Amino acid sequence: MIANNCMHLGGAVDAEAAEKAARFLQLCDAFELPILSLTDTPGFMVGPASDAQAAVRRMSSFFVSYASVTVPIIAIILRKGYGLGAMAMTGGSFLTPVYTAAWPTGEFGGMGLEGAVKLGYKKELAAVEDEVRRQALFDELLAKMYEVGKASEAAAHLEIDGVIDPADTRQVILKAINSAPPSTRTHGQRRNFVDTW
Repeated sequence: MIANNCMHLGGAVDAEAAEKAARFLQLCDAFELPILSLTDTPGFMVGPASDAQAAVRRMSSFFVSYASVTVPIIAIILRKGYGLGAMAMTGGSFLTPVYTAAWPTGEFGGMGLEGAVKLGYKKELAAVEDEVRRQALFDELLAKMYEVGKASEAAAHLEIDGVIDPADTRQVILKAINSAPPSTRTHGQRRNFVDTW
């Protein structure tokens, strides 16, 4: 199981966590253990401090490791499923796992929704001179983004398999694992290499 810790960096995936997850995924694959991802992330941690930690290289290893696993992946989106961090947590896409579901609290977007409104509607917001009206427009656009980003909307557009009751999570995970096809080995053998620390 891999999971985001929303009590640390709000659940963002930093360079160290990405590298740790990449190695863990390799271990799971080497020992043919299915992977459960409990996702609650605003995305990757970015910025100068993150770049100084070799973020691109270490975060890329997370994607590459996940892309090469042959064991079943199950993903449950608990709350935030934003940006490339959410994609990394689910094997590169919400479609990669054998089953991807969200709790009703799930939110989806290419990035944090507040930032998406600020960037995506920058011209429209700048065109409103009155600060109160600009804030009202921002709030209106943000509410629309939250409405479109709901778990039920993601399921309706087939981005995820379904929205589940949190109380049913264990049963859903067990069903997904039991219905998953066997591992697909490209060379007919288990992974024989795991990155060193």
